[in-house]
Order: sequence, then C-alpha cells, then structure tokens
Amino acid sequence: MRKCGKKVKMDHESEKMLPLPVLRLIKKGVFMPTPFSVDIGAEVDPARISGEGVVFYGGTKIYGSGTLISAGTKLGYEAPVTLADCRLGRGVELKGGFFESSVFLAKATMATGAQVRAGCLLEEEANGSHTVGLKQTILFPFVTLGSLINFCDCLLAGGTSRKDHSEVGSSYIHFNYTPNQDKATPSLLGDVPRGVMLREPPIFLGGQGGLVGPVRIGFGTVIAAGTIRRGDCPEGGKLLRGEELPVSAETFRPGLYGDIRRRVTNNIVYLANLLALRQWYIHVRGAFPGDRETGEALHRGAMETLDKAVAERLTRFRALAEKMEVSMDLAERFLPEETRGIILSQQRGFHDRWPEIEASLMDRREEAAGLEARDGFLGQLAAAITEQGDDYIRVIQSLDEGARSSGTTWLKQAVDAVAERALAKVPLCRVSP
Repeated sequence: MRKCGKKVKMDHESEKMLPLPVLRLIKKGVFMPTPFSVDIGAEVDPARISGEGVVFYGGTKIYGSGTLISAGTKLGYEAPVTLADCRLGRGVELKGGFFESSVFLAKATMATGAQVRAGCLLEEEANGSHTVGLKQTILFPFVTLGSLINFCDCLLAGGTSRKDHSEVGSSYIHFNYTPNQDKATPSLLGDVPRGVMLREPPIFLGGQGGLVGPVRIGFGTVIAAGTIRRGDCPEGGKLLRGEELPVSAETFRPGLYGDIRRRVTNNIVYLANLLALRQWYIHVRGAFPGDRETGEALHRGAMETLDKAVAERLTRFRALAEKMEVSMDLAERFLPEETRGIILSQQRGFHDRWPEIEASLMDRREEAAGLEARDGFLGQLAAAITEQGDDYIRVIQSLDEGARSSGTTWLKQAVDAVAERALAKVPLCRVSP
C-alpha cells in the first residue's frame, strides 16, 4: 500500500487474507487505506485500472468487466462508492454514491449521495454536489449541479470555464415521466453545434424549480428560482419567471393526448442533436488521445454511451407513437368538436408514419451533411493541435472565430439534415424550430 505518497509494506499474513482482485490492485499501486473494506468483482480487469495516483477509500465496491479507471481517480472520500461498468477519465472524483454504466471524462466530480444510472456522459470538469440523481443525461464541460437534484433525460451545454458555467440550482427537478406513463420527454438545454465550441453564455436554472420535459431552452437563459417551466425558449437570452396556471378541476382521462406538436418536434430535435454529437466524437474527440493508458478505451466507452442514448430515445419515442392508437379512440369520444379534427390528424399521422419517421432518423444522413464545412474545420483543428498540444479543452478554446463558425456550420447542417427529413414526414406535428 501507499500512505501519504509513500509505499507501506503489508505483512505476509495480511496479504494472504485479502481477496486476490484487491491484492492485485494494491500491488499495481492503487492506494486503499482500508483494503479489507474494498470489494472488487472477479470480472473486473486489473489491466483497465491505472495504478498511478488512484485511491479507493473505505467501502468502495467495483464491479463489471467494462469498468475503466484512469490515473488520479479517487473513489469514496466522503462516503462509500459502488461503481459498475463505468469508464472514468483522468482525475475523476466520485465521493460517494452509486454509479452505473456511465462515462466521466477528465476531472468530472460528484459528491456524496449521488445516484448516476445508465446512459450518462459527464464531460470535462462537469460536477455535482450532494444527492444528485442522473440517468440518460449528458453534461458538457464545466456544467455544475447543486444539491438535491433529479435531472434525468437531459442534455445541458453552455459556459466557457469553471468560473463561467451553466448551473442547475439546488432542489431542481426535470419532470421526465408523464401521467400517461411515457418518457418521450428529453429536454435540450443549449444545443450541440454551438455548445461544443465552449463559447456560449451559460444557462441558469434557479433552485427549487423544475422543467416539464420535453422542452428546448437556448443559451443565456435564466429561469428564476422557484419556477416550473413548461414551455420552450430555444432563442435563449431571456429571464423566465413563473408561469401562472389557472385553478381547474377537469376530468383526467388516462391515455388521452391533446396537441402533440411540441412533444414530437422536441423529440426529433433532441435525437438530431445526439446524432450530431456522435459525429463530433467520431471526427473530433477521436483526435485527442487523452490518457495514454486508458484514452482509447475511454473514447470507445463514450461512443457506446452515445449509441445507447440514441437507442433509448428511439425506444421512448416509438412507445409514444404506439400510444396514439388508444389516444385517438379517446379523442373521438371526449375531445370538443372544434379541436378534435386537427388533433386526430396529428396523432394519426404520427402513429401511421412512425416507421418512416424512425427510418429517417436512422438513415445516417448526418454523416454526409456539411462535409465542406467539416473538412475545413478539421484542417483548422489539426493546426491548433500542433500548436496547442493534445489537451481537448485548451485546443477548443484556442480556436478562432472562423474555425468555430466552420465547426458549428458542419454540426448544424447535420442536425438540420436529420430533423428536417423526420419532420417532413409529419408536417402537422411540427412547431417552429
């Protein structure tokens, strides 16, 4: 073992009592102050765990053959940590909680009480305070989450540094489950084409508030504390205060949907942004080797997470389309005559044309979009790497306006190519972008 940077010898009898997976990692250099309280699954590959500056504090449990732990990682400083099939970049600190099938890039941190379930991707220096719940969530660099937060099924970008970051205030909720029991509710906060350039103004979600997904919120938006936001503000740059709802006591009819335009449009736009982000990871992130020991495997893990995120959103979206069959029957019986016709047309179009919508979302047209802008951007990126080195954040922040414009144009064309084709299948379900 090591203590305070010095190697500490363990007597032979103690070594014999330790489980073999724990002993292997100690001999590799992992520091465990209380090794008998650490549990390492037999399936965990020690070759995928760095011995350089890695610390497992008491109560750490690590499982899963996909687990990857880079140099400088610290687990369980504040409370026990359970880690299952996660990929951790250099200098990640998970201080207490449960973490499953997610990816944390360099210097991402989470405080005690976290529950990070499958499908999350936290990019460089993204961080959360205590008791944060995440699932199918993507946080761009520097994004900060306060305490006591439930923020599942979101993508949040914005900000330029750890001093200028998008923030989610304490006691915030993203409402991602509807009374009709569907989760086609992803919310896009910022966007991929501009967000990846790390130059956009931050988004601020005030504490003790919430978003009712799916919503789209633009860069530079501030939502006042205590506000429950139900509507979109994709243009950004606004201060949004509370939405006063009239008191009512209407009959609730399970399975009945009304106007589905926002729901359909926002799901399509979210998926299009995920597909554009995947292109960014293929062509840009792949150019940064990261940690020499684990960088390639970490990048591969991020790509797998994005693929699973796309699959998750398609599954939820498909389930919504299937629910339209029941909804149409209820609409025929219960909706007022003045709105019944247009709503039935929306729902019927979405239901009947779902196979075409799904095919258009998965036909990989984003791969062929914006090629001229992409190639120009990648040439400028290569020059920046030569000049700045291979630190991802430093290189992206060093790009001039022309390079950033080319990169954003490429990704926006990728988003538009996917979204426009899918929305064209159901024009009655479209709202303004």
